[in-house]
Amino acid sequence: MAYYIDGFPGREIFVEGKKYLYFGGTSYLGLQTDAEFKDHFIRNVRKYGTNYGASRKSNVRLTIYERAESLLAHIAGCPAALTLSSGYLAGQFVAQNFNSPEYKLFYAPNTHSALYNKYNKPFSTFSELNQAIRDHLKHDAKIIPVVFMDSIDFIGNNYPGFKGLKNLPLDRIILIVDDSHGIGIIGNNGEGVYKTLQKSHVKELIVCCSLGKGFGIQAGAVLGSHKRMEQLGGTAFFGGASPAAPSVMATFIDAQHIYGSKRVKLGYNMDYFEKSVKHIDFFNRIREHPTYSFKSPQLADSLDKNGFILTNFNYPDESSEVMSRIVLSSHHTESDIDALSDCLDSFI
Repeated sequence: MAYYIDGFPGREIFVEGKKYLYFGGTSYLGLQTDAEFKDHFIRNVRKYGTNYGASRKSNVRLTIYERAESLLAHIAGCPAALTLSSGYLAGQFVAQNFNSPEYKLFYAPNTHSALYNKYNKPFSTFSELNQAIRDHLKHDAKIIPVVFMDSIDFIGNNYPGFKGLKNLPLDRIILIVDDSHGIGIIGNNGEGVYKTLQKSHVKELIVCCSLGKGFGIQAGAVLGSHKRMEQLGGTAFFGGASPAAPSVMATFIDAQHIYGSKRVKLGYNMDYFEKSVKHIDFFNRIREHPTYSFKSPQLADSLDKNGFILTNFNYPDESSEVMSRIVLSSHHTESDIDALSDCLDSFI
């Protein structure tokens, strides 16, 4: 069921005059409704304007982009970063870069469509993926395998253990990971998965991501080596696309203290929720991540009838399986979580 509302959904939303508690979406830190965060953004809009429709390769260049990219690379623990106007564009930017005869593209299970090049289909299991890569290397070792995957698959097969990667010939693979649901959220400082995956000694690691979920800004990014970022930054794709608005880049820099305090609050809310729900193992959950997935249309209906709206729709398209997910955010209160926990305990 689709709900039409007239404002950004915070911890509460109103549908046809009825108030619901909202436990869905991807605003993990509750930034889009946070007064201090919005004040930073509004101040930066006044300074930088609402949009910047010029190329990053123009002869007139704003320094805010390089400053934000340097900070992002520092947070993620990687050599360099590039920003774009969205996470989806960042994924397509990287995917199209490797769509050439010198590479062979492989897709891990549950890879997001942002990384697809045309009509790619992910493997059903990592065992199948492993076998396909090794068969390819036996027949044509000169063509480099490129593996695409998501860091957070909402099942737990990838982050935090990345068990499926351990049997792959990583030293011969370029690994491209979408960390849209991890960066800004997981790790001590919201660094995401770059430093974790770098320890696997992969041939080359590239991480792309949305900055909207964890950092609350309309932008995307690519993280990797200086050499790769220089190569990507020199492409027509990068030069021909308008960048993210400079006001959001400035807000990313200004809001670092807010991100830290919001992550602390999110961690508290997760701990409180998991201690409050009697049958927490009913849900698929991932360490450090505020999402709790389940497959029960009856539970989703019960929550709706009792005044809760969560993530519950066919994703990414109408032919896909229904995705039912409770999402905690930093803006939820203890009373919100108590109400949700009571409703869950009465059903499960």
